[in-house]
Amino acid sequence: MNNKRLGANMLLLLTAAIWGFAFVAQRVVTGAIGAFTFNGIRFGLGSLSLIPLIIYFEKKKKSTCNDKQTNEVNYKKRILPGILIGTILYAGSALQQVGIIYTTAGKASFITGLYMVLVPIIGLFLGHKIGKSSWIGVGLAVIGLYLLSVNGDFSIGYGDLLEVIGAVFWAIHILSIDYFSDKIEPLKLSCIQFATCSVLSLITALIFEQITIIGISNAIVPILYGGLLSVGVAYTLQVVAQKNAKPSHAAIILSMESVFGAIGGAIILGETMSTKGYIGCILILAGILLSQITPSSK
Repeated sequence: MNNKRLGANMLLLLTAAIWGFAFVAQRVVTGAIGAFTFNGIRFGLGSLSLIPLIIYFEKKKKSTCNDKQTNEVNYKKRILPGILIGTILYAGSALQQVGIIYTTAGKASFITGLYMVLVPIIGLFLGHKIGKSSWIGVGLAVIGLYLLSVNGDFSIGYGDLLEVIGAVFWAIHILSIDYFSDKIEPLKLSCIQFATCSVLSLITALIFEQITIIGISNAIVPILYGGLLSVGVAYTLQVVAQKNAKPSHAAIILSMESVFGAIGGAIILGETMSTKGYIGCILILAGILLSQITPSSK
C-alpha cells in the first residue's frame, strides 16, 4: 500500500470516528433541546460550513463565457434534486434523532449502519443486481438486528424501531445521491440538501417544540460538533480521502462508524449491552462488511 492510499485510509478512519462519536452528541443533546431544533441548527451550520469550500473550488475553475452560461443552467438543475434529497435527509435524520431519545447511542449507531445492507436490497427495485456475499450479509444483519433489538416477547423497542425505519431512509438517501452525483457537483448538492433539511426541521420545531436561547446555549457543544465537525469537517475529509482510496476500501472503513458509536457510548455515556446485544452488534457489523466486499453492480 503506497503512502497516499495509506494516508487516505487514515483520513477515512478519522471520518468514521467523527461520525460515530456524533451519536454520543446526539444522545447528550436530547435532554436540552428538541430533536427538530437540534437538526435544524446543526444542518444549517453544516450547510454554511460548505460555502467556503464551494467558493474555493469555484475560484480554481477557469471561467469562460460558455462556462458561465453552463453554470446558470446547472444552477437551475441542481435546486430541485437538492431539495428532494434534502427532504429525504430530513426524514432520516428526524427518525434517527427522535429514536435516539428512546435507545442508546451504541444501538442507534449499529441499527443506522444497516443502511449499507439495505442499499443493495432497495437497488433490486431499480434494476441493480446483488451478489451472493451481499445476500449473506443481509442474513447476518437481520439475525444481528433480532439479537440486538427484539425482546423476549418478540416486540421491538420504540427507539430501535424508529432507527430501523430511519435506516431505510438513509439507504434511499444514498441511492438518490448516487443517481444525482454524476450530474451535480457534490459540494453544491450537499449544501442545498443540508439547507433544505435545516429549513424543514426548523419549521417542524416551530410547530411542535419550544425553542429557547437557554436550551440552545446548554446544547451548544453537541450542536457545534454535529454541525461543524460531523458535517463540515468530516464531509471534507471524506471528499479529500476518496480521491486516493479504493471505493471498496472506503465503504468498509466508513462502516466502522457503527463501532465508534458504540465505543463512544460506552466510554463517554457509560452505556452497556447484554451479551446477546453484543453478539447482535458483531453480526450486524459482519453483515455490513460482507455486503461491501463485493459491491453490487447494475
